[in-house]
Amino acid sequence: MWKAPYAVAAGMSRGRKFSEIESDDRSPYQRDRDRVVHCSAFRKLQYKTQVFVTREGDFYRTRLTHSLEVAQIARSIARKLGLDEDLTEALALAHDLGHPPFGHAGETGLNEALAAFGGFDHNAQSLRVVTLLEHRYANFDGLNLSWEALEGLAKHNGPLTAPPDYIAAFDAGYSLELHRQPSAEAQVAAFADDVAYNTHDLDDGLRAGLFGFEDILHLPMVGDAVREAQGVTTEIGRVRHEISRRVINALVHDALAESARRLAALNPQSADDIRAAPDPVIAFSPPMAVANKEIKKFLFERMYRHWRVNRMTHKAKMVTKSLGTLLLERPYLLPDDWRERAGKPESEQAAAAVRDYVAGMTDRYALDEYARLTDPSVPT
Repeated sequence: MWKAPYAVAAGMSRGRKFSEIESDDRSPYQRDRDRVVHCSAFRKLQYKTQVFVTREGDFYRTRLTHSLEVAQIARSIARKLGLDEDLTEALALAHDLGHPPFGHAGETGLNEALAAFGGFDHNAQSLRVVTLLEHRYANFDGLNLSWEALEGLAKHNGPLTAPPDYIAAFDAGYSLELHRQPSAEAQVAAFADDVAYNTHDLDDGLRAGLFGFEDILHLPMVGDAVREAQGVTTEIGRVRHEISRRVINALVHDALAESARRLAALNPQSADDIRAAPDPVIAFSPPMAVANKEIKKFLFERMYRHWRVNRMTHKAKMVTKSLGTLLLERPYLLPDDWRERAGKPESEQAAAAVRDYVAGMTDRYALDEYARLTDPSVPT
């Protein structure tokens, strides 16, 4: 299969932090992808909130289904641009491994509980998961992913001038060149995250009845998709799916055209040329960037701040903040192995243990643990 000169080349990987004999059958990035899929943090994503808490319905997106959708979009774009599909897919599947229960509401609560100890950042936690917290191999902690995969995870949102504490500490011992652009593969994974997030939140919002087709007719590009979908079917479910399909198609095709334009102007001859570029090479055209912002604004106002979502957000934030605060002050309430890790109350060591313990919970486990710690009628 054709590879662009600016693609990350599997045969020129910078290797892994801990030396391993590479496979004759799989590239380093295929192994990265497979390690992500088989890790426990990935399995937990099926019970972690995207927008709606998992018990609110079986048809709404979870972190797992979102990650799979991101991977599908990312791999399609990578193939069209001649990038390494396996690295792109590995990054797409791994990008949310550090998310705590209850999505961004849970992250806010945990961040507030641990504010005196650096707070909480889900991107930093994703790197922590794959470099420290997974215990699947005899000779090292974490998954020992390739340098290129770790770089892409750390720089999911672009170059870092003020990285979170864990990313900064890891980089100090194993440089990921945080000040430079990420690879084109990493940029595609981050871009696909944005496309999937917006498009599928529109779909979930429509399914939940938070807004109707008439409420999104004014949105650029989305309104056209609604009218086109309603022109071919009147069945509500099929209209909704047709809208998603058309919106994703429009966003991806625009990005492919804009990215091709940027790549032609830059004329990169290696992956390092991408990293040295002043700006990202994967992006929307200016008009589509404006349209995308309008979609985000609409979703913020009509979905993320809808009273039903607000209520669950409030409860979710309260649960994670309460768990973080309570366990930080009283680490003796932690299970044995975690209590040994935590050490003294309200210490850096305790904060690290509480951060990892709470972030690793599913929605259901967090609710159960909260009840066990606060409700005298619930057995411990």
